[in-house]
Parts: sequence; C-alpha cells; structure tokens
Amino acid sequence: MELTYYADFAVRLVNTEEPLRGEDRLTSVDTVRELLGANLQTARRASDADVTRLRGVRTRLRAVFTAAAEHDEVRAVDLLNALLMEYPCSPQVAGHDYRDEQGNPKWHMHLAENAASAGAGYTAMAAIGLAFSLTDLGVDRLGICQADPCRNAYLDTSTNRSRRYCSDRCATRANVAAYRARKRLESGRTADSAQPATEATER
Repeated sequence: MELTYYADFAVRLVNTEEPLRGEDRLTSVDTVRELLGANLQTARRASDADVTRLRGVRTRLRAVFTAAAEHDEVRAVDLLNALLMEYPCSPQVAGHDYRDEQGNPKWHMHLAENAASAGAGYTAMAAIGLAFSLTDLGVDRLGICQADPCRNAYLDTSTNRSRRYCSDRCATRANVAAYRARKRLESGRTADSAQPATEATER
C-alpha cells in the first residue's frame, strides 16, 4: 500500500465538520471507528478521549489545507511538520495481504498500528499520508472547496491542476449559481439601458 493512500485520512477527518453550516459529525466513538474503517485493531481501542483529540487535530489539518489554498506553502509545510513531530509513525514493509499471480508477496509500504491511542494512530497515518502527497504532487494540490457554503478539503489529482471543488455536486452547484448571477446582471443592464428611452418618450 502506497503511503499516499493515507492522505485520504486527513481529508476525511477535516470533512467531518462543515463550519459555515455549523455541522459537526465527529461527536462519538462510533464516528472515530467509522473514520478508521478497515483498521479494526485500532478501531477497537477508540475511546471518548479520541473524539476530543481528533477534533483538535482536525482544526490543525484544516489549517494546513487552508494555508495551501491561500498559496502560503511555507506555512502549510510548517503546520504539517508540527503534526509529524508530535505524532510519529513507523513505516514497515508488508506483503502478507497482497499476492501476485504466482502467489508471491507484493511488497509495499505500510504503517504499523502501534500508537498509544486510536486518535494518535489515526493522526500519524493522516499526517504522513498528507506529507507524501504534498511532496509528491505539490502543495498546490491541497485545496478547500470554493463552492459556498461548502468548505470541504480535497486533494487535487487532476492532470492539469485545475480542481476547485471537492465534488462534482459542488462544481455543478457553483456553475449554476454563476450562470444565474450572470443572467441577473444581464437583465439589470437591459433594464438600465431601456430606462433613458422610456424617460425621453414621456417628455
């Protein structure tokens, strides 16, 4: 498993909150277990303390994405490095779960689940995955959705680095809003241009 896979851990954690809508889905141990997904060993260790810990980490990860979206690369890297130092991880070579056609192990990098708590383990995986994505793809691949009121984080994996929204749904909504705004502006201009002619006729 490539370590960049773990970058999705960061995206999923940040997107448990929609600040402009006042919504927060990270409210219980069950939510933490849902975030951990297939990491059953770590999920079993989740506790109420992990909810609080991950909420704090979520704020810090959102700051990384926000700094990147604002083209402040140095700040984004500094914030991410602080998380990496606080939540170290242990990469290992693994192959027991993946086999090639001949039955031989397909060796890959994997993160060992040996953190002191489920929240710390999740954070370590999220931070290292984001770090590998950032260094492999570039800081400008980290973004915050530009469709109001959405402020979801995303990783831009497009070939032309053109992504601005977290999903097709948000892209469609933003395009429709922009179209309607243009139509309103055009209607306003048409009304303004017709007004002088009407006043001249009345005189």
